[in-house]
Amino acid sequence: MNYVEHVGKYFLMLKQVFKKPQKWKVFKETLFREIEDLGLKSLGIVMFISFFVGGVVAIQTALSVESPFIPRYLIGFATKRSVILEFAPTFMSVILAGKVGSYITSSIGTMRVTEQIDALEVMGINSLNYLVLPKIIAVLFFYPLLILLAMFLGIYGGYIAGSITDMFFTEDYIYGIQLEFNPYFVQYALIKTMIFAFVIATIPSYHGYYVKGGSLEVGRASTQAVVWTSIVIILLNYFLTQMLLG
Repeated sequence: MNYVEHVGKYFLMLKQVFKKPQKWKVFKETLFREIEDLGLKSLGIVMFISFFVGGVVAIQTALSVESPFIPRYLIGFATKRSVILEFAPTFMSVILAGKVGSYITSSIGTMRVTEQIDALEVMGINSLNYLVLPKIIAVLFFYPLLILLAMFLGIYGGYIAGSITDMFFTEDYIYGIQLEFNPYFVQYALIKTMIFAFVIATIPSYHGYYVKGGSLEVGRASTQAVVWTSIVIILLNYFLTQMLLG
């Protein structure tokens, strides 16, 4: 019953979030600040991980197709499919859930325990709309761009890995990338990204907004937020894959 209560409070929270902002000027300033904090500051880790994981995927694929009867262009083909379908949208979303989710929970939770949210309510401001809606719009706008960048860098990382290690010819790799390219796979990845981005913005916000106690409880709420956000992303990934690719 405790889980049912949390699910109900979560959806009631969303009802308050999606209301018309009271002051558009303040909302726009908050939105641009959230784009910087939640999006631009995540660029570095996304670029670093995407590039090297793409290289690892290409090398592991090359080691798995050592048979002379298997065409070498399958390395590029498999790397492209792996990066676009799963690594970029799902794996990077889980990483962002850890980085961004803990930040959202701790920032809102700190405002709760220091009674800043209570002060907003006293002034007649819809605190959920003021705090959470800019975060949702920021991640929905910026995360698809991050995932597209992760796709490109992941595939490029595989290309660089091939040219450095000489485990496969880069010409074969490029041919494999171009082979049977299906634009729907990119669309599928972006649909998943939008849904995951919404989860990354709202579940940590819920844990931060309803935290009780002091700084210790804020830390625990941040951990819980990351865990539950990752669990929901993995479950949604299973169902979305069945619905969109089944």
